[in-house]
Amino acid sequence: MDAPPRLDVDRLLDDPQTRIIVCCGAGGVGKTTTAAALGVRAAERGRKVVVLTIDPARRLAQSMGIDSLDNTPREVKGVRGPDGGELHAMMLDMKRTFDEIVEGHSDPERAQAILANPFYQSLSAGFAGTQEYMAMEKLGQLRARDDWDLIVVDTPPSRSALDFLDAPGRLGSFLDGKFIRVLMAPAKVGGRAGMKFLNVGMSMMTGTLSKLMGASLLKDVQTFVAAMDTMFGGFRTRADATFRLLQAPGTAFLVVSAPEPDALREAAYFVERLAAERMPLAGLVLNRVHGSDAEQLSAERALAAAENLEEGGIVDQESGKAGLRDSTETDTETDTDTDTRTERETGADPVEAATDATDADADVDVDVITAGLLRLHAERMQVIAREQRTRDRFTSLHPEVAVAQVAALPGDVHDLAGLRAIGERLATGVPAGA
Repeated sequence: MDAPPRLDVDRLLDDPQTRIIVCCGAGGVGKTTTAAALGVRAAERGRKVVVLTIDPARRLAQSMGIDSLDNTPREVKGVRGPDGGELHAMMLDMKRTFDEIVEGHSDPERAQAILANPFYQSLSAGFAGTQEYMAMEKLGQLRARDDWDLIVVDTPPSRSALDFLDAPGRLGSFLDGKFIRVLMAPAKVGGRAGMKFLNVGMSMMTGTLSKLMGASLLKDVQTFVAAMDTMFGGFRTRADATFRLLQAPGTAFLVVSAPEPDALREAAYFVERLAAERMPLAGLVLNRVHGSDAEQLSAERALAAAENLEEGGIVDQESGKAGLRDSTETDTETDTDTDTRTERETGADPVEAATDATDADADVDVDVITAGLLRLHAERMQVIAREQRTRDRFTSLHPEVAVAQVAALPGDVHDLAGLRAIGERLATGVPAGA
């Protein structure tokens, strides 16, 4: 099978037209680390970068040497590049972002009423889709400020694929939907007609809703709706604007995966969904790929050699030697008796004899260690072959997708040096023996 095109990460990072990079993919495949590594590499190549993480894990802050990340971009010390390159990082605070929207689009008195409303507090803290919607809001805010020429977004870990794209629409539909409009109707109609509508139609509906939701909750919802009346259209408008921003040429999506069947199946779905939404896909980042400097030694040959060593086979047999190393016990005893008689007759030094025995034991230890290493190599080659088959299946479905392979590191990434190492592997591909 033809190899897929190689994703040129440095070219993507250096392109001044690239203003937003969105890292998406299933959970546990290294999106956060990839986003942070891209940010570090871009900054040290001269870009002014901010990394926005939506992953609730704190690995990004730890790896960048920041005590904590919050809703305000913070500069990462120790990262500098030519021409003023610098790096900032932040972690989305969902509720604080929602509060900022309320404060920025209403007068102080109305904002205070909304922020204190129990239904708003529940909505802003945990309503399905709120996190993803606020991520879109924060991305729009960062892009509008124009303080950075590159924004790297680490999307939330999610099994339901592109919730980052779906949830804002769902929340916008809720805030702009029929249920909300019905609750707003009495206030909008006003006067005697409004009271008549409220007394006849709304009394029946609110009676039913009170039974379903509880009178207190329904009152909170109606108060929230009345206070938010002037803001509902803005939610949908801003969500649509950010969605169009993600479709624009200056945005690049990177699908992050691992060379495992489940992760690459999810990656294939992401690729197909991005194409359906007309989102600009830059390529696939394949993390934790294994390699070997001794790929010419197959797993089968390595296992055969290990078995030969362990069973006393012919791999280290001296030329012309008639017997095998696994001779019978009788033969061994006979050889020992003969050696003893020879020592008595020739006056051989007992210390020298003990040294020879030690050397023989050392030979056995070397054989055991060598056999173990051969078996480890065989396991590595089997892993490489399995990963290759998995990649080939993905490539056969999406041969047009450029791929950057990142070699597996021996340990976790926990500092800037580790992020630089990931960035180097992103740019250069998997080195042999990784």
